[in-house]
Amino acid sequence: MQDSILIELQYLPSIAFFSNLEGKEKLILEANEFFEKQTYRNRCHLLSSQQIEILTVPLQGANKKIKTRDIKIDNSQSWSKKHWRSIQTCYGKSPFFEYFADEFHPIYKNNYIFLWDLNLDLLTICLKITAQKIKIVESVSYKKNISENVMDARSLIHPKKPDYLERLYKSTAYGQSFGNNFEPNLSVIDLLMNEGPNAKNVIQQSIFK
Repeated sequence: MQDSILIELQYLPSIAFFSNLEGKEKLILEANEFFEKQTYRNRCHLLSSQQIEILTVPLQGANKKIKTRDIKIDNSQSWSKKHWRSIQTCYGKSPFFEYFADEFHPIYKNNYIFLWDLNLDLLTICLKITAQKIKIVESVSYKKNISENVMDARSLIHPKKPDYLERLYKSTAYGQSFGNNFEPNLSVIDLLMNEGPNAKNVIQQSIFK
């Protein structure tokens, strides 16, 4: 039985990320990989009135071989204000925005140096709101092959692998703020702002094969 999961730390992770944690006792965050560009490590998807909006945290040295744990945010760009403004635009009229805005807004006023710290604080908030109790640890070293009791989910959820993920994962539909068709696997913040306390049930009912 796989009672632990090893996965990269993502920026405002998708619902699929949280569904993967169901039934696990330990979450091992891969801290010793080299940072990979164009992934959910520094981006997430929101739903606006016009389209799916991609938020990307700008980074320093993303083209170099730097461990994810050590990659720095490029704070010369006013990304945090833009991100919070986008969250307000997408979810300001959602049923639970007022409940959770005070949880997330301070994050975007904090001048984070490392992407890791930003992502970890956001993940901690999301786990608290969704009432997912799981022990979080960091990987000690990078290992290609891991123990049988650990689910290796590294790069499983990837923007360049939508068809692969679709075969593995099915999200339970929930009420969204915009559009007539359900958009699956957005950032979990979409679920939180629209469903509030029911977010935990949606995560539990979503299927990972």
